[in-house]
Amino acid sequence: MKKVLMFLLVAVLSFSLIACSNSDDTVSNGNGEEKKSGSKEKLTVWSFTDELQEPIDVFMERHDVDIELTIIPIADYPTRLRPVLESGSGAPDIFTGELAFIKDWVEQGYWENLSQAPYNVEELKGDFVDYVFDLGRGSDGNIKALSWQTTPGGIFYRRSIAQEVLGTDDPQVIGEKFSTMDGLFKVGEELKAQGYRLFPDEGAVRWFAQGNNPQAWVNENDELIMSEGRINHFDYAKELREKDLTAFAPEWSPAWFAAMDGAINYNAGWDAVDENASNEVEVFAYALPTWGLHSVLKMNTEETFGDWAVTNGPNPYFWGGTWLGIYSGSKNKDLAWEFVKMMTHDEAFLTDWALESGDVLSYLPVTEKIKGDFSEEFLGGQNNYTYFLEQAESINPGLVTRYDQQIDTLFGDMVSEYVEGVKTKEEAIQEFYNLVRNAYPHIKTPDQQ
Repeated sequence: MKKVLMFLLVAVLSFSLIACSNSDDTVSNGNGEEKKSGSKEKLTVWSFTDELQEPIDVFMERHDVDIELTIIPIADYPTRLRPVLESGSGAPDIFTGELAFIKDWVEQGYWENLSQAPYNVEELKGDFVDYVFDLGRGSDGNIKALSWQTTPGGIFYRRSIAQEVLGTDDPQVIGEKFSTMDGLFKVGEELKAQGYRLFPDEGAVRWFAQGNNPQAWVNENDELIMSEGRINHFDYAKELREKDLTAFAPEWSPAWFAAMDGAINYNAGWDAVDENASNEVEVFAYALPTWGLHSVLKMNTEETFGDWAVTNGPNPYFWGGTWLGIYSGSKNKDLAWEFVKMMTHDEAFLTDWALESGDVLSYLPVTEKIKGDFSEEFLGGQNNYTYFLEQAESINPGLVTRYDQQIDTLFGDMVSEYVEGVKTKEEAIQEFYNLVRNAYPHIKTPDQQ
């Protein structure tokens, strides 16, 4: 993630956005509005990421206001935020939501209804990537939150290794090889024969467990859907382990990060990297979404900078995303809306933001303007913008449910126990059903249907 910056309070001459208190200590701004002399309007923003800091700096400079950003680790974010939203005491004017809990929060009444006047965001529907816009919609049909980004995924791979082992580093050709699970494993075998490993760990293939017929975890009848793709995922993960196609570097571990920039000690396994060890391997590819390029790969590479490309896997997928909304009890809704507007559909700001940060936007008037000439130096000059926007067209917002975060965790835990030999496949699946029922007693698992 971006390094958190110190808050910069930049005072410039600017018209006030909202009329302030009518106390005696007021001055006219020349536009028929008044505000307290020597004071600034203030917004409070809560988020689980520091990605809003730079836009906040821009907004403060533009409008001569103060914004206080509170960043809370995502693991603690829902439990810290929910009580203040329910009580209204100390609640922020603006708060963000992540994909993992977006479908829960749009139902809670915490976010302002943006479909109503004066926001009227339904008029913007055609200007956004469809799934991004629709995921901010509650069951009442109203939009509660917007996002400036789209987060489809891909497989980032090392060009030099592809050239050596496969004879080409062309993303289209590599994508054809990766277009099926059998093809992915075939490449893994070729890489292993040359001393490389396909992925850092088995978890990378979880994004392809859905297959080409993706389904939501829970349907409208509160039934858990254990699709053929999900059942097959147990076997794919086990096969990766048994065929020795990964580097045994679990996601977010020190070894996982270290393998992005060169060889790691294969025997270090699950805990550490020994740079002096002789038994080393290099990892060929990582399954990551749009933000993985800027917040993960770029942050952990020096030697391999420019030696990467991105292509498709066996099926499209998406991971994460940040939605932005106004607290329904805020007393500063007009000013808060000005910030939301800038962040989600201000063409001038978003054009600068995209070109500076590389963030793949959901706002189509900007993406249509910049996508043709986009070139990413880290990816050897590849136009990753076009690739990701094409992938975004395949995303179905109906796949996201309010249960996904917990069920995904339970599913991953049972896959791991099967891969590690703790449970048989049948035992792991049955325990998964038991855990889902314990967490959500109203959900009917397949052994009950």
